[in-house]
Amino acid sequence: MTLLEISGGDTAWVLASAALVLLMTPGLAMFYGGMVRANSTLNMIMMSFVTMGTIGVLWVLYGYGLAFGDSAGGLGIIGNPSGLFGLESAMGPDAVTGTIPTLAFVAFQSAFAIIAVALVSGAVADRMTIASWIAFSILWGTLVYFPAAHWVFAFDAKDADGNIISHGGWIANTIKAIDFAGGTAIHINAGMAALIMAIILKPRIGFSAKPMRPHNMTLVMLGAGLLWFGWFGFNAGSALGANGTASHAWVTTLVATSAAMLSWLVTERIRDGHFTSLGAASGVVAGLVAITPACAAVTPIGAIAVGIFAGALCAMAVGLKFKFGYDDSLDVVGVHLVGGLTGTLLIGFLASDKAPNAVNGLLYGGGFDQLWRQAVGAFAVLAYSAIVTGIIGLVLKAVMKIRVAPQAELDGIDLAEHAEVGYDLSSVRYTSYRVNQRLVIPAATPEEVKA
Repeated sequence: MTLLEISGGDTAWVLASAALVLLMTPGLAMFYGGMVRANSTLNMIMMSFVTMGTIGVLWVLYGYGLAFGDSAGGLGIIGNPSGLFGLESAMGPDAVTGTIPTLAFVAFQSAFAIIAVALVSGAVADRMTIASWIAFSILWGTLVYFPAAHWVFAFDAKDADGNIISHGGWIANTIKAIDFAGGTAIHINAGMAALIMAIILKPRIGFSAKPMRPHNMTLVMLGAGLLWFGWFGFNAGSALGANGTASHAWVTTLVATSAAMLSWLVTERIRDGHFTSLGAASGVVAGLVAITPACAAVTPIGAIAVGIFAGALCAMAVGLKFKFGYDDSLDVVGVHLVGGLTGTLLIGFLASDKAPNAVNGLLYGGGFDQLWRQAVGAFAVLAYSAIVTGIIGLVLKAVMKIRVAPQAELDGIDLAEHAEVGYDLSSVRYTSYRVNQRLVIPAATPEEVKA
């Protein structure tokens, strides 16, 4: 393929979608930042932002090669980064992926990698040190996300005669599970990692004994809105072109998310007696998560069903942490793991050959064929994420301090980790100093009070 075969329209859409997906990480920072207590807002936001730094650099150095390079040995396990270090072979007029420049595809997938890692931070909120989070993001991105992305997103490349010239991942090409935009590689993967890290870090002080409510619902709603906005690039952009598949994914993303929000609100009204803004925001995210793998596999009516199931199931799942005693601070497990599994498995029931993926699920006369493929793909990623995340978490715990000191957790992790506060509402300027590694803010002098 030559430069003349690149579509300007497709390229523009993919680059715009890449920007939309990248915006989702600051949106996630706002969403998570509003859900934590006021004294850990900055730390929560920083976790998302530093992930943009670590994964952004790793993606260019070797991440793209591991995820989308020719599968080592043709086994579909991991890409060979040789020749792709620093994106060397992804540049130039002959570097084309479909109808777009390869670098446009690199840009689009980089934003996926960033937010996949950032999602895990919601489970470790209020207690993980920023240094250990940075180390975790590097290790988890390299050892868990990049391989999983290769399994799910890397398809075999063939020449004009149908011969394979570059091998992709085993889930996409051997199992042929459908994951249009990341239900397995991103949401199930991150949700399982969140559960493991929550267990390793242990609960926050006072977990289940005192309320730990979101401190700023305005910020939460803003973050949810940014996520919904960016998610159209996430799903519709995965068509890699301005075409009918993108249009279909856009509509199913809209209607599934709308249905999930309503389903969550109805569930909590029956259970708790209220429609809450936190429930609305959480329902939005649950719907977005569930429709992500299925947005090109189900019809708009099927998407409504996906949203209804996801909203209700995720609303009920967020309470499991109190029953089983794991402190998933911001419900990453209940929303992303459960929502990802819901959407991925429902493809096996609700997929229709009228949708772009052109596969029939059980309820459309397709039997169990697609359902078993979905189950194998989902649970393979889940098991891999659990094992490798556990190893990463335990190694980090052994070699460095991964949890802030109890007093720092009580006084405010923002001060302890960043020497800053998210909300300085005083009129007094202050300086800080450290006593035995604890940040201290001196009391205001009488002169400062008068001033």
